[in-house]
Amino acid sequence: MQENSLMRTPYDFEPACTRRASRRTSLRAALALASVVATTSLACAGEKFTVSSADFSDGGKIGPRQVFNDAGCNGPNQSPSLTWRNAPVATRSFAITIFDRDAPGRGWWHWAVANIPARVTSLPENASATGALRKLGAIEARNDFNIDGYGGPCPPPGNPHRYVVTVYALNVDTLPLAQGRPAALFDREISGSTLGSAQITVTYGR
Repeated sequence: MQENSLMRTPYDFEPACTRRASRRTSLRAALALASVVATTSLACAGEKFTVSSADFSDGGKIGPRQVFNDAGCNGPNQSPSLTWRNAPVATRSFAITIFDRDAPGRGWWHWAVANIPARVTSLPENASATGALRKLGAIEARNDFNIDGYGGPCPPPGNPHRYVVTVYALNVDTLPLAQGRPAALFDREISGSTLGSAQITVTYGR
């Protein structure tokens, strides 16, 4: 997609760090390019890869809009908005997972997404159900509710569960996965291509 400097979409590319130099077509800018790249790379190296959400904060509670809509829960089941910054400079794509580490057995996969283009640094709320991810060329796994895409929290009554939201920076443009494959398979492929990751942990109980 060709970037229009006068208008940006929610998916506009921002480099792994913050863009520090405007684009110019002059010979002077071209001669300075190597210096700009080197300076930006050094700055990136000292900044932490982070993820945040307008819908919850690290250590906080998942909001009602993100709750599942079955199995005794009746939330809207909207995937959360996410924004990430300062990914490694060699990042070629992103992946996202949400995992319940307190579910019985080996835990519970609520969401796994891969092949998010490197130009993307945020997702709007409900990107899973609205088709926003498909428009980006991303693919979603089948979660442990046995549905493709996002499945919100719906733990059994009792102690709150912890949900780990992770954004992965990957060293490949695409992973050899297909829409609807199990989330655990997505996780294995993601792990083999990860340059770095950013996490927040949120809770939900009923």
